[in-house]
Amino acid sequence: MESRVLEIKDFSMYYGDTKAVDNISMDVYKNKVTAIMGPSGCGKTTLLRSINRMHELVADTRTTGEIRLYDTEIHSISPIVLRRKIGMVFQRPNPFPTMSIYDNVIAGYKLNGIRLKRADRDIIVEDSLKKAALWEEVKDKLHRKGTFLSGGQQQRLCVARALAMKPEILLLDEPTSALDPKATTKIESLIEELKIYVTMVLVTHNMSQAARVSDYTAFLFLGELVEYGQTQKMFTTPEDKRTEEYLTGKFG
Repeated sequence: MESRVLEIKDFSMYYGDTKAVDNISMDVYKNKVTAIMGPSGCGKTTLLRSINRMHELVADTRTTGEIRLYDTEIHSISPIVLRRKIGMVFQRPNPFPTMSIYDNVIAGYKLNGIRLKRADRDIIVEDSLKKAALWEEVKDKLHRKGTFLSGGQQQRLCVARALAMKPEILLLDEPTSALDPKATTKIESLIEELKIYVTMVLVTHNMSQAARVSDYTAFLFLGELVEYGQTQKMFTTPEDKRTEEYLTGKFG
């Protein structure tokens, strides 16, 4: 039996009067990768950003329904605490440009005013960079700026920065869309390896990527959840005709 980390129940999200996400219900399971796919403008990123309340940074948004992290409704948790528990990696690598690689990794602690001993900082930095498969490449350059790294390395640095806070869930918003094929392959391998540490929700417009790296897939269309289930089953025997048409390239 899969262990549920996140329960999304009758969840809708509005920008002003526009309903971007329409009455979605789905569970996210522990130490699994859940992909959210669908054509552009279908509500994928909106749903993802709602999971750690990033949507609240946009004016005139409101939500109905529930999102529960374990048994706690996320809107009862302070956004700062919630974003420690549910980390996020964005489409474009965004290391803090003025900070060293070392300081980028522990930036979350500084921003949250959490003081750490030097030895503890060192352990967190090394551990996070190892989990992000970046340690061997940067261990002799920790005090150089993060921006001197390649795009793929910068994205893995952003993964390390998110992992440093020891989140329950890691949200990945099209994390390879700005990367070349080689860097994309590295990130995909990394996602596979990270499952032992963290539950991941991945937004991707790349169907083959969803098929390669995810355990579960949600297919969204026009803000609605059309189908949700185990990736292998959905890709081989989809239940909804719209899913089949999307997977076979008839629209999207």
